[in-house]
This record gives sequence, C-alpha cells and structure tokens, in this order.
Amino acid sequence: MEYTALYRKYRPTVFSEMVGQDHITKTLKNQIISGRIGHAYLFNGGRGTGKTSAAKIFARAINCLNPKDGEPCNECEICKAMLEGSLTDVVEMDAASNNSVEDIRAIRDEVNFLPTLAKNRIYIIDEVHMLSTGAFNALLKTLEEPPAHVKFILATTEPQKLPATILSRCQRFDFKRISEENIQKRLEIVCKQSGIDITKEALQVISILAEGAARDALSILERCSQEQEGTIDATLVKNLVGIPQTELVAKIVEAIIKQNPEEALNTLEQVLSEGKDLTNLLWEMMKYVKDLLVYKTSQNLKLYNNEEIEQIKRQSQAVSKEKLVELIYGLSEIENNIKWSTQKEIMLQTGIIKLSTNVNYDGIEELKNRVQELENTIKSGNITVTSNSQTNSLAQQAQPKEQIKKPVPKANMANLTSEEYWPKVIDTLKNSGKMILYSNLVNTKAKQKDDLTLEVIFPNGITKFGKDLLQRPENMQEIVRLVSMECGKEMRIKYIDAVEYVPKKEDSLEEKIKSLDIPVNIIEE
Repeated sequence: MEYTALYRKYRPTVFSEMVGQDHITKTLKNQIISGRIGHAYLFNGGRGTGKTSAAKIFARAINCLNPKDGEPCNECEICKAMLEGSLTDVVEMDAASNNSVEDIRAIRDEVNFLPTLAKNRIYIIDEVHMLSTGAFNALLKTLEEPPAHVKFILATTEPQKLPATILSRCQRFDFKRISEENIQKRLEIVCKQSGIDITKEALQVISILAEGAARDALSILERCSQEQEGTIDATLVKNLVGIPQTELVAKIVEAIIKQNPEEALNTLEQVLSEGKDLTNLLWEMMKYVKDLLVYKTSQNLKLYNNEEIEQIKRQSQAVSKEKLVELIYGLSEIENNIKWSTQKEIMLQTGIIKLSTNVNYDGIEELKNRVQELENTIKSGNITVTSNSQTNSLAQQAQPKEQIKKPVPKANMANLTSEEYWPKVIDTLKNSGKMILYSNLVNTKAKQKDDLTLEVIFPNGITKFGKDLLQRPENMQEIVRLVSMECGKEMRIKYIDAVEYVPKKEDSLEEKIKSLDIPVNIIEE
C-alpha cells in the first residue's frame, strides 16, 4: 500500500475538522445554506493555516448533491470524485509554476463550457500572487463577469502583491495563525489515530516550533515518528530540528550576564561541535532571554520543568530588566550581521565576545539612579542656587593662592578635521566586526562641506551595488552615529563619486554675504 504523508492523510474533509478558523468556516457554511454564493473568493493567510483545505471543502460543498448544514456529505458521486481528484469540473492550478498569460487564457476559453457532472465549474488557483502582470490582466475580465456556473477561489500568502483591480472583485477571507493549543489538540488526535506514542512536552515543543502552521506541525511529527519507534520525547524533537539543549543555552546566557567571555565561548564551541544551526541557536538564546524577562515580570512560563524554572528564577534575580532588553537587541544585531556575512561562525563568536565584555550595565544602572535622585531633589525644592561669580569668589577664598589654577578648557571635538576623525570611524567599523561597511569605505577620504555635512569621497569611483549597500537605512544610521560621536555634533553624510565629481567654484566672501540677505558689518582690525 502506498504511503501517504500525515499532512495529506489527515487533511480536513469538512469544515468542522478545521481548527482555529471558525470565523471563516461559519461564514462559508451560511453562504452555502442560504444559497448566496459569490463568484470569486480570496483566501489569504500564512502557510499551513488551511487555505487550500478550506477551498477544497468549499468546492465540494457547492457541488454536493446532499449537503448537510453547509457541509459536504463526502458520500455522493460528486464528493467522491472530487476526493479522488478525478472530477474535471474542479481545476486546481499552482500559479507558482503556471503563471504565464497562456495558462490564464486557457482558463478563459474553458469557462464558456458547461460543467460535465457538477453544478458549477470551480477554479482553485493557489499562490495567485505569482501570476505575471499579463496573466492578471488576462484574468481580470473573466474574474469580473464570469458565467453563472463558474466560481473562482484564489489562495495566497502575500495579498499585497495582487493588483487592486483583482482584490476589489473578490470576497476576502483572512486566515489566522493557528494557536499552539489548537495545534496541540490536533496533534493529539492524529497521534491517537496513528498509534504514535509521544509525551505531552514533545507535543508542546512541536506546537511552538510550528509557528501557527498545522502542516508544519504534522511534518515535524512525521519525521519524529520515523526516527524512533518508542516514545517520542521533547529531547528527540529538539535534536531532530537542530535546537540546542536548554542547559547549554542557559550557560551561554549566564556567561554573557556575568561578563565571562571565556566561558561563553567554551559553551558555544560545545554547541557548534554538535552541528547545531547558528540561526536556531540565536533564536533559542533570544527566546531564553525573553523568558527571563517574562519570568522577572510575571513569574509565568511554559515548556520548562521544575529544575529549569529554578535556574531561570535564580538568573532573573541577578539581572535587571534593562540588561535583558539590551541583550535581546544585541542578539538581534548579531543575527542581522550573520545574514550578510560569509563567515557566520566568526561573526557569532565576535558578537558573543562583544556582549560579554563591552557593556557595563551596572554602571548604567548606577548613573540612572543618581540622575533620579537629582531629579527628586530638584522637584522637592530643597536646593540653593548661587551665581557663578559668588561661587568662584567663595572657592578662591577657601583655597590658598598657590593652589588656585586656571580652569583647563575642555577639548572641542568640533575642531577636529575630517582627516583626523574619518580614519577613526573606519577603524571602529573594522573593530566592531562590520566588515562589509569597512571593505567599502577603507580607501575613501572625507571632506567636511559645512558644519553639518560630511562628504565621503571615493577616489576610484563607487559601484551601484556598493552605493546601494552604504545607503541602506541601517548602514547609513551606523555611519552617521560614528561620525557624529567623533565630531561631537549631529552630522549628515553625502557620498561623492570622484570619477564623476566636479567641485564647485568657491564663492567669494562678498557673494556669501549677499546670499544671506541680512545686514552684515565687517570690522577690520
């Protein structure tokens, strides 16, 4: 007997078997009962939320010879033919592989023919956003005024890619992400019917990993059942999908909190030696830090045993909420840097070292407390303000004459030239691991055009790819931040291609004064 995948074997055959989409199934059943069926429907939602299953059930219910409360009977000649896939009156088309104008023109020619057995000819077009512009135009007129016996059901995960002219001609139904509780209930039914022995903790892990997609949950369950004949536990599920053990993730996070980079790197090396995926590791670390933050706030967590809860309780007491938030942002930055790097493991290691050494959270907390005390003192009114002259006079009287010194002026960062601080900016990019930005700026020069604008000059020219990369909002923001720190004031960045750049003639002093359109007196000494 041919083997059938679990997600196909247990695909819902009636609306009542669908989970988490009651707001849609109720409306569709009411339309069938009342006979008010539209000519075009758009089913939108994430993967594995039931769009295609709902379309097939709806198509059967429309043509069923003996519908019951808006549900197909699945026993009549029409329903059986549709379940077997032998009914030619129902056409399923994948727009991802059939997205040309010719494919839609074939449908446009077929709609004029009456159905052979069923009452209606139904076209289910999956991933409809993949159609070409010409295909959408070819579909438009047919979708607007199809023959009475033709119904269209369009399914997509990205409705924003559909033309407004298509959207306005369809009844739109938005499928929600299926909750973890509903996915777990569905998995329990499948396991019971399939004879799969699995623990409750393993079902919870699968439900979370599915991220709202029932099909993904069934695929993970099927893989676990093929790997082990005995009882499936949470450890087996995590190992199969490449998720590191909670104990190791907790050790890395604790080492970062304690500012111990050596221990963090040793544990990281242990995780990587087991072949764990870097993205999954970062996801688990962010999730663990988030759980620490949640526990510190509400003392409510899922998916952890008593021993792990005690560990989380101990760690959460030794760290502030602000530090946990900073850690989440830091890990997210590492994940973003890894996406653009060919040396992912090196970027991960350097990012962990940076989190473990560079941030002094305790100092930040102390500074915030001192600022808060100062604000409370000012609000209370118990403060005496003296003039500068009075303060200086009292200070001079209290000190011996030989100890009185002139105040040392602070360094004015704005007086630095671009030749002095621009190399520092490039070195900072290199030391912080932003090698893509560094490699694109390493041979550049900088010239301060005015008080607020810095021109970055590319002597050998700049490619379109390099310019687009540097002008990305996150990259531009980072460069502006470093330049502003070096200058001591907010600056703007402008990229100049030296190959095409022709400098303007410097205006004379008189011309500059005239352009101001205000009276200016020049006093010559």
